[in-house]
Amino acid sequence: MGFDAIWISPVVDNMEPGYHGYWARNWEKRNDHFGSDDDLKALVEAAHAKDMYVMVDVVANHVAPIGEDYSQIYPLNHSEHYHNKCDIVDWSNQGQVENCRLADLPDLAQENDYVRGYLKDWIKNLVNDFGFDGIRIDTIPEVPKDFWAEYGEASGVFQMGECFNGDPAYVGPYQDSLTALFNYPMYYTIKDVFGSKKSMNNIKNRYQEEESHFKDIDALGIFVDNHDNARFLNQFNDKNMFASALWFAMTARGIPFYYYGSEQAYAGSNDPNNRESLW
Repeated sequence: MGFDAIWISPVVDNMEPGYHGYWARNWEKRNDHFGSDDDLKALVEAAHAKDMYVMVDVVANHVAPIGEDYSQIYPLNHSEHYHNKCDIVDWSNQGQVENCRLADLPDLAQENDYVRGYLKDWIKNLVNDFGFDGIRIDTIPEVPKDFWAEYGEASGVFQMGECFNGDPAYVGPYQDSLTALFNYPMYYTIKDVFGSKKSMNNIKNRYQEEESHFKDIDALGIFVDNHDNARFLNQFNDKNMFASALWFAMTARGIPFYYYGSEQAYAGSNDPNNRESLW
């Protein structure tokens, strides 16, 4: 299909059973469910030999669900490395979103000098050690914009941020701190048009609305399915419209992201059922 880049899961060592990469335990080790350091280097080298880029998923907002026993995390193992325990219950309260826990995952305090410095050094070293060409950054709105600007600069490569929100006015300003964001507002429009079969004018209107909020629409990631949302075919049992949605995402403004399993018409529901085995 002519793909020239691969986006892989986070590679940091995870607390069991968090094989997926989002439950960091030892930041200085690789996730042995995926392989060794040498295996990862070989993967990147093999992709580069085929003129393909590799983008690695990274997390700087939280760690594994260890309650308040921070000694289980290395090297961010002291209480001062984290915000006080509270849960995000009001998503319209930005202070709560940035300082409380998502899904009870201990929330890193980026305003702490050690934490801030370590996370920036960590991403710089990860990119340099393995030769990654870009980073996909998890949980963008849960961390202040000024940190992301420093983090992206430290990485030295292309950044694609995940701001899980359908409002361009909310998502757009984050592009002032990062190369790009996933186009979540368009994701919801794609479902409206190709799933609920609403007017195609909604696409035109969405792009017109985004012009005033994003500095570069053509750098945004456009997608139909991903690992955080139930798949299109789970909600809309129409393979013809699914194919049309995929073609739109492949050819519309932005960088197309194609989620594995779409070619097999996977129809998984919410996480983790939308993360089916490829085989």
